[in-house]
Amino acid sequence: MSGSDGHGLAGRVAIVTGGGRGLGRAMTLGLAQAGVRVVATAARELAEVEAVAREAERACGDDRVRPLLADVTRAEDCAAVVRAALVRFGRLDILVNNAGRGMKYVSDTFLTEPTRFWEVAPDTWRMVTDTNVNGPFLMARAAVPAMLEAGWGRIVNISMNRETMRRRGFSPYGPSKAALESETAIWAQDLADSGITVNALLPGGATLTGMIPEGLPDSARDGLLSPEIVVPPLLWLCSDAAAAVTGKRLDARKWMGVQPGSQPAQDALEDVGW
Repeated sequence: MSGSDGHGLAGRVAIVTGGGRGLGRAMTLGLAQAGVRVVATAARELAEVEAVAREAERACGDDRVRPLLADVTRAEDCAAVVRAALVRFGRLDILVNNAGRGMKYVSDTFLTEPTRFWEVAPDTWRMVTDTNVNGPFLMARAAVPAMLEAGWGRIVNISMNRETMRRRGFSPYGPSKAALESETAIWAQDLADSGITVNALLPGGATLTGMIPEGLPDSARDGLLSPEIVVPPLLWLCSDAAAAVTGKRLDARKWMGVQPGSQPAQDALEDVGW
Protein backbone atom coordinates (compact mmCIF):
# COMPACT_ATOMS: atom_id res chain seq x y z
CA MET A 1 0.00 0.00 0.00
CA SER A 2 1.48 3.32 -1.02
CA GLY A 3 0.08 5.31 1.88
CA SER A 4 -1.75 8.02 -0.05
CA ASP A 5 -5.50 8.29 -0.47
CA GLY A 6 -6.06 11.62 -2.16
CA HIS A 7 -6.43 13.74 0.99
CA GLY A 8 -2.96 15.28 0.70
CA LEU A 9 -1.93 14.11 4.17
CA ALA A 10 1.31 12.33 3.23
CA GLY A 11 4.15 13.65 5.37
CA ARG A 12 1.89 15.00 8.11
CA VAL A 13 2.48 13.96 11.74
CA ALA A 14 -0.32 13.06 14.16
CA ILE A 15 -0.82 12.10 17.78
CA VAL A 16 -3.69 9.70 18.52
CA THR A 17 -4.36 9.17 22.22
CA GLY A 18 -5.83 5.83 23.19
CA GLY A 19 -4.53 4.42 19.91
CA GLY A 20 -4.39 0.76 20.90
CA ARG A 21 -7.99 -0.33 20.51
CA GLY A 22 -11.41 0.56 19.17
CA LEU A 23 -11.73 3.96 17.52
CA GLY A 24 -8.11 4.85 18.33
CA ARG A 25 -6.74 1.78 16.58
CA ALA A 26 -8.93 2.39 13.52
CA MET A 27 -7.87 6.04 13.30
CA THR A 28 -4.18 5.28 13.83
CA LEU A 29 -4.22 2.74 11.00
CA GLY A 30 -6.33 4.99 8.77
CA LEU A 31 -3.97 7.93 9.21
CA ALA A 32 -0.91 5.73 8.64
CA GLN A 33 -2.39 4.35 5.41
CA ALA A 34 -2.99 7.96 4.29
CA GLY A 35 0.74 8.64 4.62
CA VAL A 36 0.66 10.20 8.09
CA ARG A 37 3.29 9.35 10.69
CA VAL A 38 1.58 8.70 14.01
CA VAL A 39 2.50 8.72 17.68
CA ALA A 40 -0.10 6.41 19.26
CA THR A 41 -0.47 6.38 23.03
CA ALA A 42 -1.91 4.07 25.66
CA ALA A 43 -2.25 4.77 29.37
CA ARG A 44 -1.56 1.23 30.55
CA GLU A 45 -1.34 -1.36 27.77
CA LEU A 46 1.77 -0.57 25.72
CA ALA A 47 1.52 -3.99 24.06
CA GLU A 48 -1.74 -2.93 22.39
CA VAL A 49 -0.25 0.11 20.65
CA GLU A 50 2.88 -1.88 19.80
CA ALA A 51 0.62 -4.39 18.03
CA VAL A 52 -1.06 -1.55 16.11
CA ALA A 53 2.37 -0.21 15.11
CA ARG A 54 3.31 -3.64 13.72
CA GLU A 55 -0.01 -3.85 11.88
CA ALA A 56 0.61 -0.44 10.31
CA GLU A 57 4.13 -1.49 9.29
CA ARG A 58 2.76 -4.59 7.54
CA ALA A 59 0.11 -2.53 5.73
CA CYS A 60 2.28 0.44 4.80
CA GLY A 61 5.69 -1.15 4.34
CA ASP A 62 7.57 1.14 6.73
CA ASP A 63 7.89 2.15 10.37
CA ARG A 64 5.14 4.76 10.46
CA VAL A 65 3.62 4.45 13.96
CA ARG A 66 5.49 5.18 17.18
CA PRO A 67 3.84 3.51 20.23
CA LEU A 68 4.14 5.32 23.56
CA LEU A 69 2.94 4.76 27.12
CA ALA A 70 1.38 8.00 28.35
CA ASP A 71 -1.41 9.00 30.70
CA VAL A 72 -3.30 12.02 29.33
CA THR A 73 -4.29 13.07 32.86
CA ARG A 74 -0.63 13.87 33.59
CA ALA A 75 0.65 17.14 32.11
CA GLU A 76 4.22 15.83 32.04
CA ASP A 77 3.15 12.78 30.01
CA CYS A 78 1.32 14.99 27.49
CA ALA A 79 4.39 17.20 27.09
CA ALA A 80 6.54 14.09 26.60
CA VAL A 81 4.26 12.80 23.82
CA VAL A 82 4.52 16.10 21.94
CA ARG A 83 8.31 16.11 22.41
CA ALA A 84 8.47 12.55 21.07
CA ALA A 85 6.58 13.56 17.91
CA LEU A 86 8.82 16.57 17.35
CA VAL A 87 12.05 14.66 18.01
CA ARG A 88 11.11 11.56 16.02
CA PHE A 89 9.30 13.19 13.09
CA GLY A 90 10.31 16.87 13.25
CA ARG A 91 6.81 18.33 13.32
CA LEU A 92 3.28 17.99 14.71
CA ASP A 93 0.22 18.67 12.58
CA ILE A 94 -2.70 16.69 13.99
CA LEU A 95 -3.95 15.86 17.49
CA VAL A 96 -6.76 13.33 17.90
CA ASN A 97 -8.07 13.39 21.47
CA ASN A 98 -9.54 9.90 21.60
CA ALA A 99 -8.42 8.49 24.97
CA GLY A 100 -11.44 8.13 27.21
CA ARG A 101 -13.05 6.24 30.04
CA GLY A 102 -16.62 5.02 29.65
CA MET A 103 -19.55 3.78 31.69
CA LYS A 104 -18.14 0.29 32.23
CA TYR A 105 -16.04 1.79 35.04
CA VAL A 106 -19.31 2.69 36.77
CA SER A 107 -21.12 -0.60 36.18
CA ASP A 108 -20.89 -3.69 33.96
CA THR A 109 -24.65 -3.51 33.46
CA PHE A 110 -24.91 0.18 32.56
CA LEU A 111 -26.71 -0.61 29.28
CA THR A 112 -29.57 -2.41 31.01
CA GLU A 113 -29.57 -1.10 34.60
CA PRO A 114 -29.01 2.68 34.86
CA THR A 115 -26.85 3.82 37.78
CA ARG A 116 -28.24 6.93 39.48
CA PHE A 117 -25.72 9.73 39.84
CA TRP A 118 -25.57 9.56 43.64
CA GLU A 119 -24.64 5.89 43.41
CA VAL A 120 -21.43 6.62 41.45
CA ALA A 121 -18.28 6.40 43.55
CA PRO A 122 -16.55 9.81 43.76
CA ASP A 123 -13.23 8.29 42.68
CA THR A 124 -14.88 6.81 39.57
CA TRP A 125 -16.49 10.15 38.74
CA ARG A 126 -13.11 11.89 39.06
CA MET A 127 -11.31 9.26 36.95
CA VAL A 128 -13.76 9.47 34.04
CA THR A 129 -13.88 13.27 34.14
CA ASP A 130 -10.12 13.59 34.50
CA THR A 131 -9.53 11.45 31.40
CA ASN A 132 -12.37 12.77 29.22
CA VAL A 133 -12.24 16.49 30.07
CA ASN A 134 -8.82 17.30 31.53
CA GLY A 135 -6.90 14.89 29.26
CA PRO A 136 -7.88 16.63 25.99
CA PHE A 137 -7.06 20.02 27.56
CA LEU A 138 -3.61 18.89 28.69
CA MET A 139 -2.85 17.31 25.31
CA ALA A 140 -4.06 20.33 23.33
CA ARG A 141 -2.19 22.69 25.64
CA ALA A 142 1.02 20.76 24.96
CA ALA A 143 0.43 20.46 21.20
CA VAL A 144 -0.78 23.93 20.22
CA PRO A 145 2.55 25.84 20.50
CA ALA A 146 4.15 23.71 17.73
CA MET A 147 1.05 24.11 15.57
CA LEU A 148 0.99 27.89 16.10
CA GLU A 149 4.63 28.10 15.10
CA ALA A 150 3.88 26.18 11.91
CA GLY A 151 0.68 28.13 11.21
CA TRP A 152 -1.26 24.90 10.57
CA GLY A 153 -2.95 22.31 12.76
CA ARG A 154 -5.93 20.05 13.30
CA ILE A 155 -7.39 19.16 16.69
CA VAL A 156 -10.11 16.49 16.60
CA ASN A 157 -11.97 15.66 19.80
CA ILE A 158 -13.91 12.39 19.84
CA SER A 159 -17.48 13.01 21.00
CA MET A 160 -20.79 11.16 21.02
CA ASN A 161 -24.50 11.56 20.29
CA ARG A 162 -26.21 14.37 22.15
CA GLU A 163 -28.93 11.92 23.18
CA THR A 164 -26.29 9.92 25.05
CA MET A 165 -25.14 13.06 26.88
CA ARG A 166 -28.67 13.30 28.30
CA ARG A 167 -29.35 9.59 28.78
CA ARG A 168 -30.57 8.44 32.15
CA GLY A 169 -27.86 6.65 34.12
CA PHE A 170 -24.98 7.99 32.00
CA SER A 171 -23.16 9.98 34.68
CA PRO A 172 -20.36 10.91 34.48
CA TYR A 173 -19.71 9.85 30.87
CA GLY A 174 -22.46 12.03 29.38
CA PRO A 175 -21.45 15.18 31.29
CA SER A 176 -17.79 14.62 30.40
CA LYS A 177 -18.52 14.55 26.66
CA ALA A 178 -20.79 17.60 26.93
CA ALA A 179 -17.85 19.39 28.57
CA LEU A 180 -15.56 18.24 25.74
CA GLU A 181 -17.91 19.77 23.18
CA SER A 182 -17.82 23.04 25.13
CA GLU A 183 -14.02 22.86 25.06
CA THR A 184 -14.18 22.29 21.31
CA ALA A 185 -16.38 25.35 20.75
CA ILE A 186 -14.22 27.63 22.89
CA TRP A 187 -10.86 26.40 21.58
CA ALA A 188 -12.03 26.89 18.00
CA GLN A 189 -12.71 30.54 18.81
CA ASP A 190 -9.41 30.94 20.69
CA LEU A 191 -7.57 29.61 17.61
CA ALA A 192 -9.57 31.50 14.98
CA ASP A 193 -7.43 32.73 12.06
CA SER A 194 -4.39 30.78 13.30
CA GLY A 195 -4.51 28.01 10.68
CA ILE A 196 -5.53 25.55 13.42
CA THR A 197 -9.04 24.07 13.41
CA VAL A 198 -10.79 22.37 16.33
CA ASN A 199 -13.68 20.01 15.67
CA ALA A 200 -15.56 17.13 17.26
CA LEU A 201 -16.02 13.76 15.54
CA LEU A 202 -18.48 11.09 16.63
CA PRO A 203 -19.37 7.64 15.26
CA GLY A 204 -23.09 8.44 15.35
CA GLY A 205 -24.23 5.49 17.43
CA ALA A 206 -23.12 2.70 19.75
CA THR A 207 -19.81 1.38 18.44
CA LEU A 208 -17.98 -1.91 18.98
CA THR A 209 -15.14 -0.71 21.21
CA GLY A 210 -13.61 -1.56 24.58
CA MET A 211 -16.28 0.59 26.23
CA ILE A 212 -18.89 -2.09 25.49
CA PRO A 213 -19.13 -4.60 28.37
CA GLU A 214 -17.92 -8.16 27.75
CA GLY A 215 -21.25 -9.75 28.61
CA LEU A 216 -23.29 -8.03 25.91
CA PRO A 217 -25.30 -10.65 23.93
CA ASP A 218 -24.22 -11.33 20.35
CA SER A 219 -27.63 -10.19 19.12
CA ALA A 220 -26.96 -6.72 20.57
CA ARG A 221 -23.38 -6.65 19.29
CA ASP A 222 -24.58 -7.25 15.74
CA GLY A 223 -26.20 -3.80 15.73
CA LEU A 224 -23.07 -1.91 16.78
CA LEU A 225 -21.17 0.33 14.38
CA SER A 226 -17.67 -0.61 13.24
CA PRO A 227 -14.89 1.63 14.62
CA GLU A 228 -13.62 2.15 11.06
CA ILE A 229 -16.68 4.33 10.39
CA VAL A 230 -14.81 7.38 11.71
CA VAL A 231 -11.79 7.08 9.40
CA PRO A 232 -13.10 8.73 6.17
CA PRO A 233 -14.50 11.82 7.97
CA LEU A 234 -11.33 12.06 10.09
CA LEU A 235 -9.13 12.15 6.99
CA TRP A 236 -11.33 14.84 5.48
CA LEU A 237 -11.25 16.96 8.66
CA CYS A 238 -7.45 16.72 8.69
CA SER A 239 -7.12 17.73 5.04
CA ASP A 240 -6.78 21.16 3.46
CA ALA A 241 -10.30 20.70 2.07
CA ALA A 242 -11.64 21.28 5.61
CA ALA A 243 -9.50 24.36 6.32
CA ALA A 244 -12.60 26.53 6.84
CA VAL A 245 -14.35 24.00 9.10
CA THR A 246 -13.86 24.72 12.80
CA GLY A 247 -16.09 24.61 15.86
CA LYS A 248 -18.18 21.87 14.23
CA ARG A 249 -19.23 18.32 15.04
CA LEU A 250 -19.17 15.68 12.33
CA ASP A 251 -21.44 12.65 12.59
CA ALA A 252 -19.67 9.74 10.88
CA ARG A 253 -22.87 7.74 10.38
CA LYS A 254 -24.28 10.58 8.27
CA TRP A 255 -21.07 10.92 6.30
CA MET A 256 -21.38 10.33 2.57
CA GLY A 257 -17.96 11.50 1.34
CA VAL A 258 -16.25 8.16 0.91
CA GLN A 259 -14.39 9.20 -2.25
CA PRO A 260 -11.16 11.23 -1.94
CA GLY A 261 -11.81 14.94 -2.14
CA SER A 262 -15.58 14.63 -1.77
CA GLN A 263 -17.59 16.72 0.66
CA PRO A 264 -19.67 15.44 3.60
CA ALA A 265 -23.41 15.15 3.41
CA GLN A 266 -24.93 18.46 4.47
CA ASP A 267 -26.56 17.05 7.61
CA ALA A 268 -23.34 15.38 8.82
CA LEU A 269 -21.87 18.73 9.94
CA GLU A 270 -23.41 20.93 12.60
CA ASP A 271 -22.26 23.45 15.18
CA VAL A 272 -20.53 21.94 18.16
CA GLY A 273 -22.27 22.12 21.56
CA TRP A 274 -25.98 22.77 21.86
